[in-house]
Amino acid sequence: MYITQSALSGLIKELEQTLGARLIDRTTRRVYLTEAGERLYPMLDGVIHDLDNVLQCVADDRTRTSGAVRIATSQLLASTLMPELIATYQAKHPLIHVKLVDVPVESVMGRVFGGEVELGIGPEREPNSDITSTRLFDGPFMAVFPHGHPLDRRLRWSDLAPHPLITLQGQFTEGLTKDLRTSAPDLAFEPACEVAYMPTVLSMVKAGLGVGLCVAYAASLIEVYGLRTTPLGPEVYRSFEVFTRRGRTLSMAAQSFLDFIGPRIRAMPYLR
Repeated sequence: MYITQSALSGLIKELEQTLGARLIDRTTRRVYLTEAGERLYPMLDGVIHDLDNVLQCVADDRTRTSGAVRIATSQLLASTLMPELIATYQAKHPLIHVKLVDVPVESVMGRVFGGEVELGIGPEREPNSDITSTRLFDGPFMAVFPHGHPLDRRLRWSDLAPHPLITLQGQFTEGLTKDLRTSAPDLAFEPACEVAYMPTVLSMVKAGLGVGLCVAYAASLIEVYGLRTTPLGPEVYRSFEVFTRRGRTLSMAAQSFLDFIGPRIRAMPYLR
């Protein structure tokens, strides 16, 4: 038992004093359970067995071999970047289940706050006293156009001026406009059309209605539409963050997932 005989005797005496009953009779040659000890033994044995199971569960979490994690992401992230990362992660951690919840980008933080998910991943948002945000990666804006388009080269933002520009509405364009005032103050940035969803942007570009804007991580979706992308200079980056409840410790499964995907995302082309 890895303790001395005197220490063990002291622990038994302390237990007997706490219970107010003698549990063990001892002679110089033998040790016997008393009647009270006989009744107590199976109950304590069951408690210790349950405790062993609890400790094993904690050990499994600590070694990241089992568990579950729920993640809310924007619809675009959920349809481009996340599925392959989840598949690769679960191939290495088959006992950890990752549940992906795709929501409008404005709802990502709300799902975290409401407790529906443990992690939210999406574009940077205004600070929130109930939510902690941690940078995951940065991605540059890219121009999107059909194959053979005259813009099929490395571009500057000013090169887009002669072409109708199709962008996403809301903070996507508002944030970009603000950034361009700093990095390219002489540029007149005027989208011709602002829509709600990236597939709409890509369908309109494919139909020849203009040139689109996206962030580099959406490359897999752009390829599905048979379109091309090219970087724009000066580079303007959009930050993407992990949202968690302030003051809450992440589960081992959630932390394991973040530790896994972070370096892989930042190793992708154009992302950092």
